[in-house]
Amino acid sequence: MSGSGELTVATYRVLTRLPLERAVSAIAGEQSTGTFVSVRGETDELRARHSAVVLSITRTPPGSEPLPGAIGDGPLTAALVRIGFPLANTGPSLTNLLPVVAGNLYELRELAGLKLVDLELPAAFGKAYLPAGFAVEGTRRLVGRPEGVLIGTIVKPNVGLRPADYVDLVRELGLAGADFIKDDEVNADCPPAPLPERIRAVTAALDEVERRTGRRPMYAFNISDEPDRMLRNHDLVVAAGGTCVMVNLNVVGFPAVAMLRRHARVPIHGHVTGIGALARHPGLGIGHVAYQKLARLAGVDQLHCGGFHSKFYVTDDEVAATVAAVREPLLGGFPCLPVLSSAQWAGTAPVALDRTGTTDLLVLAGGGVLGHPGGPAAGITSMRQAWAASVAGVPLDEVDEPELRAALEHFGGVIQK
Repeated sequence: MSGSGELTVATYRVLTRLPLERAVSAIAGEQSTGTFVSVRGETDELRARHSAVVLSITRTPPGSEPLPGAIGDGPLTAALVRIGFPLANTGPSLTNLLPVVAGNLYELRELAGLKLVDLELPAAFGKAYLPAGFAVEGTRRLVGRPEGVLIGTIVKPNVGLRPADYVDLVRELGLAGADFIKDDEVNADCPPAPLPERIRAVTAALDEVERRTGRRPMYAFNISDEPDRMLRNHDLVVAAGGTCVMVNLNVVGFPAVAMLRRHARVPIHGHVTGIGALARHPGLGIGHVAYQKLARLAGVDQLHCGGFHSKFYVTDDEVAATVAAVREPLLGGFPCLPVLSSAQWAGTAPVALDRTGTTDLLVLAGGGVLGHPGGPAAGITSMRQAWAASVAGVPLDEVDEPELRAALEHFGGVIQK
């Protein structure tokens, strides 16, 4: 969606003990031309060009506890507020935009709660940034699976393995038909498997899988690092024949991801580690819908959206809304492959399909694959059986397949939608 004229429109959930108009005015002023006193140079002409504009205030139930340090002695009131920030203040720049829409406004004492829940960006942003180079179709092409859900897993244990351990596990998973394997977010270029050694070990296993099966699974190497090293890490992966890199978005930052996108020759897998600090509290931070727009603008090809019946805090409704948002065009494009993870296994296939309505998904199951009683290969097979049954409309407990039956017995039976 485009912004109103040359405005970036930010939608916030606001909580305050002051009159709403006063609290909202504090946001608009602090984040554009104003400060706590009048200053020389703040002319009427300057304000006309650069002041933020309050576009709408829609009252809602308060719904959350107030943040500490808020002023006012009135009752808590809440609203969804749309504020337009002139493009002339930021240009089409993530580096300039983020301090405006998600900067010092969180510290305003006029506010007892503030969450950025959506963004409408002017078309200029779409011209300034490169969309994902691979996204859904490119990922499918590289893994050789033109249709159906993409099944993957995470190397576990997430730390402590030696390079030789990766060879054995990646070979087994690849031969079992895994589409995708990835490093854990806590394991980048660190001992006891430094990234260069891990790249050599994993690509050797992938080479063997490709020779034996004709298909090469995609492995996402965690290249998260300082920007110059991140580019170097990307080049190591590509030189060795790797087909995917992974970055911890909240660690390296969106502008650094955009830099990587301009350099990248393979898909970028966007991990959202730390997202809870931004999104978990209803009265503080950045919501998933706004967040995914920033990540896609930076150029990620694949983006974590949470998982159904997750072990983490997100609800199924939130995950479904995030997946739907990722699948909507942004500025006329910027496609991205939604990724489901966190406590996913064969039994979550029916609810995932029901709530998303698509198989254009990458589903990652760590324990759901590696913890299968029959081993990782049986775990991958159970996932494929569950998704095939779900697409066909067959209840999982009616499927006579040993790998799926074992998964249902081991992980807790059929999940109710």
